[in-house]
Amino acid sequence: MGFRLSKIYTRTGDTGETGLGDGRRVPKDHPRIEAIGEVDTLNSQLGVLLAGLETAGLDEVSAVLAPCQHRLFDLGGELAMPEYQALNLAEIERLETAIDVWNEELGPLENFILPGGSMLIAQAHACRSLARSAERRCQHLNALEPLAGVGLAYINRLSDLLFVAARVIARRQGVAEILWQPAPKPEH
Repeated sequence: MGFRLSKIYTRTGDTGETGLGDGRRVPKDHPRIEAIGEVDTLNSQLGVLLAGLETAGLDEVSAVLAPCQHRLFDLGGELAMPEYQALNLAEIERLETAIDVWNEELGPLENFILPGGSMLIAQAHACRSLARSAERRCQHLNALEPLAGVGLAYINRLSDLLFVAARVIARRQGVAEILWQPAPKPEH
């Protein structure tokens, strides 16, 4: 992809439409643009998480998550240019391998956990929930305009990875996970 932006503003979107990579113009609230936007939001928040991981010296977690920013950008490209395919099964397998390795260390989850305990744990959970939101937007688009490739599986697996990453971050930081405490049953 040799195309680079030389001018940031074009004025072509001032009337509420934007251009796709295939030349089509669509409203800025089109399901495809909504999906692209959610993937972009996730990518931005993942950047916040990665910056925090670097500061905290959690290089192992960062090494697993950093490539995901690039793959999310690839997914955005696939959404913007429907004929373009960048993601492949090897990336999904990479995520699954990381999940399996971390889960083996963590052991089974016996309670629901809440997002929190540290800023990094909470940020990982925020990214997880944004991945689910991006997945819903992509699924909505897929129902209207079927998506080719493995993007839907990738974003689904990424949300799983982010959940497990939050748990690994807690372990590496020595922070207890916050376990959900159900509301007390009302007395009659």
